[in-house]
Amino acid sequence: MNVHLFLAYCLAVAILVLIPGPIVTLVVATSLSRGSRSGLATVAGASIGNAILLGATAVGLVAFFALLSEIFQLVRWAGAIYLIWLGIRAWRVQREQGVAIAPAATRSLRALFLQGFLVAITNPKAIVFYIAFLPQFVDPHLPAAPQLVAMIGTMIVMALLSDSAYALLAGRARHWFAAPERRRLQSRISGTLLIGVGCGLLLARRGN
Repeated sequence: MNVHLFLAYCLAVAILVLIPGPIVTLVVATSLSRGSRSGLATVAGASIGNAILLGATAVGLVAFFALLSEIFQLVRWAGAIYLIWLGIRAWRVQREQGVAIAPAATRSLRALFLQGFLVAITNPKAIVFYIAFLPQFVDPHLPAAPQLVAMIGTMIVMALLSDSAYALLAGRARHWFAAPERRRLQSRISGTLLIGVGCGLLLARRGN
């Protein structure tokens, strides 16, 4: 494991897991309407779904690198450009909707767990993002599989902690999370961070 690359990866993941996405939106909405316990059930289901997606992505990337190792750098360049494009899209969003505080419906924790799992496992954008993001921190001079296993485990744990924090905070701060202006600010911050990560990776590629 390349320690410097792994530390850079941990920093990037710490930033990215704080950016609200579909899962965070679902977790916050559930916590706002039903409380933190229900939000945590959604987090559990989403974490399982994400773990499956990340595992499938890692298997595909290991096979891909083994067959087409000569275009490894091209994949990393394309991934960095994709991250910048995501950031630009976040900045160009003209209308941001707040999270609606819906009346609490009668749903079991099992149903909420399943809901979180389905939202995570059926998100095709997540697969594209993982394919673009993970190779940026793989050292091509070392075996890919152990590196990807370590990175995936790290991402799952950090995302679980972040999503759980959102669930707990949303249960206590309904109006703060529901404010549209704060959703807009979050979009701008997330866009800036994604552009920064992508630009940093492109500059690092030039030095290779």
